[in-house]
Amino acid sequence: MEISFNTPALLFPAISLLLLAYTNRFLALANLVRKLHDDYKGGERTQTLLRQIHSLRLRLRLVRYMQGLGVFSFLCSVISMYLIYNELHRIAGAVFATGLLSLLVSLIVSLVEITQSTKALELELSDIEEPEKAGFFSDLLSRGSEKKED
Repeated sequence: MEISFNTPALLFPAISLLLLAYTNRFLALANLVRKLHDDYKGGERTQTLLRQIHSLRLRLRLVRYMQGLGVFSFLCSVISMYLIYNELHRIAGAVFATGLLSLLVSLIVSLVEITQSTKALELELSDIEEPEKAGFFSDLLSRGSEKKED
Protein backbone atom coordinates (compact mmCIF):
# COMPACT_ATOMS: atom_id res chain seq x y z
CA MET A 1 0.00 0.00 0.00
CA GLU A 2 1.31 3.42 -0.93
CA ILE A 3 0.88 6.18 1.65
CA SER A 4 0.93 9.85 0.75
CA PHE A 5 2.41 12.79 2.58
CA ASN A 6 -1.05 13.60 3.97
CA THR A 7 -1.64 10.20 5.58
CA PRO A 8 0.67 10.65 8.59
CA ALA A 9 -0.36 14.31 8.80
CA LEU A 10 -3.94 13.17 9.48
CA LEU A 11 -2.80 11.81 12.86
CA PHE A 12 -1.42 15.15 14.09
CA PRO A 13 -4.69 16.59 15.45
CA ALA A 14 -5.77 13.27 16.93
CA ILE A 15 -2.46 12.66 18.69
CA SER A 16 -2.30 16.27 19.90
CA LEU A 17 -5.75 16.03 21.48
CA LEU A 18 -4.88 12.66 22.98
CA LEU A 19 -1.69 14.05 24.52
CA LEU A 20 -3.69 16.96 25.93
CA ALA A 21 -6.11 14.52 27.54
CA TYR A 22 -3.21 12.49 28.93
CA THR A 23 -1.63 15.65 30.35
CA ASN A 24 -4.91 16.56 32.04
CA ARG A 25 -5.03 13.09 33.62
CA PHE A 26 -1.48 13.56 34.83
CA LEU A 27 -2.25 16.97 36.35
CA ALA A 28 -5.31 15.58 38.14
CA LEU A 29 -3.20 12.74 39.54
CA ALA A 30 -0.47 15.18 40.60
CA ASN A 31 -3.00 17.22 42.58
CA LEU A 32 -4.35 14.07 44.19
CA VAL A 33 -0.83 12.93 45.11
CA ARG A 34 -0.15 16.28 46.76
CA LYS A 35 -3.39 16.04 48.76
CA LEU A 36 -2.66 12.49 49.87
CA HIS A 37 0.90 13.48 50.75
CA ASP A 38 -0.44 16.20 53.04
CA ASP A 39 -2.86 13.71 54.64
CA TYR A 40 -0.05 11.20 55.13
CA LYS A 41 2.30 13.80 56.64
CA GLY A 42 -0.57 15.00 58.84
CA GLY A 43 -0.55 11.65 60.60
CA GLU A 44 -3.46 9.98 58.81
CA ARG A 45 -2.27 6.48 57.93
CA THR A 46 -5.44 4.50 57.39
CA GLN A 47 -5.53 1.32 55.33
CA THR A 48 -7.63 3.14 52.72
CA LEU A 49 -5.01 5.89 52.39
CA LEU A 50 -2.23 3.35 51.91
CA ARG A 51 -4.27 1.53 49.23
CA GLN A 52 -4.93 4.88 47.50
CA ILE A 53 -1.21 5.64 47.48
CA HIS A 54 -0.48 2.23 45.94
CA SER A 55 -3.19 2.80 43.32
CA LEU A 56 -1.86 6.26 42.49
CA ARG A 57 1.65 4.92 41.99
CA LEU A 58 0.32 2.40 39.45
CA ARG A 59 -1.83 5.03 37.72
CA LEU A 60 1.11 7.45 37.43
CA ARG A 61 3.18 4.71 35.83
CA LEU A 62 0.37 3.99 33.36
CA VAL A 63 -0.01 7.69 32.46
CA ARG A 64 3.74 7.88 31.87
CA TYR A 65 3.51 4.93 29.45
CA MET A 66 0.46 6.46 27.75
CA GLN A 67 2.26 9.75 27.23
CA GLY A 68 5.49 8.10 26.08
CA LEU A 69 3.72 5.90 23.55
CA GLY A 70 1.68 8.86 22.30
CA VAL A 71 4.81 10.99 21.81
CA PHE A 72 6.53 8.05 20.09
CA SER A 73 3.56 7.74 17.75
CA PHE A 74 3.78 11.45 16.98
CA LEU A 75 7.51 11.12 16.25
CA CYS A 76 6.87 8.18 13.94
CA SER A 77 4.35 10.27 12.01
CA VAL A 78 6.85 13.09 11.58
CA ILE A 79 9.62 10.69 10.57
CA SER A 80 7.37 8.94 8.08
CA MET A 81 6.47 12.31 6.52
CA TYR A 82 10.19 13.08 6.18
CA LEU A 83 10.81 9.67 4.60
CA ILE A 84 7.94 10.19 2.14
CA TYR A 85 9.41 13.58 1.28
CA ASN A 86 12.70 11.82 0.49
CA GLU A 87 10.79 9.19 -1.53
CA LEU A 88 11.65 6.32 0.81
CA HIS A 89 8.10 4.99 0.69
CA ARG A 90 8.78 1.45 1.88
CA ILE A 91 10.60 2.60 5.03
CA ALA A 92 8.02 5.35 5.56
CA GLY A 93 5.25 2.75 5.51
CA ALA A 94 7.02 0.66 8.16
CA VAL A 95 7.66 3.69 10.38
CA PHE A 96 4.05 4.84 9.98
CA ALA A 97 2.78 1.33 10.87
CA THR A 98 5.02 1.39 13.96
CA GLY A 99 3.48 4.73 14.93
CA LEU A 100 -0.03 3.35 14.50
CA LEU A 101 0.81 0.35 16.69
CA SER A 102 2.28 2.67 19.29
CA LEU A 103 -0.91 4.72 19.25
CA LEU A 104 -2.97 1.54 19.63
CA VAL A 105 -0.94 0.39 22.63
CA SER A 106 -1.23 3.89 24.13
CA LEU A 107 -5.01 3.69 23.87
CA ILE A 108 -5.04 0.23 25.47
CA VAL A 109 -2.89 1.48 28.35
CA SER A 110 -5.30 4.40 28.67
CA LEU A 111 -8.18 1.95 29.00
CA VAL A 112 -6.28 0.10 31.74
CA GLU A 113 -5.65 3.40 33.54
CA ILE A 114 -9.33 4.32 33.33
CA THR A 115 -10.20 0.93 34.83
CA GLN A 116 -7.70 1.51 37.63
CA SER A 117 -9.13 4.99 38.17
CA THR A 118 -12.60 3.50 38.52
CA LYS A 119 -11.30 1.02 41.08
CA ALA A 120 -9.76 3.91 43.02
CA LEU A 121 -13.11 5.69 43.08
CA GLU A 122 -14.78 2.48 44.26
CA LEU A 123 -12.22 2.39 47.07
CA GLU A 124 -13.17 5.94 48.06
CA LEU A 125 -16.85 5.09 48.01
CA SER A 126 -16.32 1.94 50.08
CA ASP A 127 -15.29 4.18 52.98
CA ILE A 128 -18.63 5.95 52.79
CA GLU A 129 -21.00 3.09 52.03
CA GLU A 130 -21.77 -0.03 53.96
CA PRO A 131 -19.00 -2.64 53.62
CA GLU A 132 -21.21 -5.13 51.76
CA LYS A 133 -21.96 -2.51 49.08
CA ALA A 134 -18.31 -1.71 48.38
CA GLY A 135 -18.48 -1.69 44.62
CA PHE A 136 -20.05 -2.52 41.33
CA PHE A 137 -18.66 -6.05 41.15
CA SER A 138 -19.54 -6.93 44.72
CA ASP A 139 -23.04 -5.58 44.03
CA LEU A 140 -23.32 -7.86 41.00
CA LEU A 141 -22.08 -10.82 42.99
CA SER A 142 -24.56 -10.21 45.76
CA ARG A 143 -27.42 -10.02 43.26
CA GLY A 144 -26.28 -13.28 41.73
CA SER A 145 -26.24 -15.02 45.11
CA GLU A 146 -29.71 -13.66 45.94
CA LYS A 147 -31.12 -15.20 42.75
CA LYS A 148 -29.57 -18.56 43.62
CA GLU A 149 -31.22 -18.54 47.04
CA ASP A 150 -34.70 -17.94 45.54
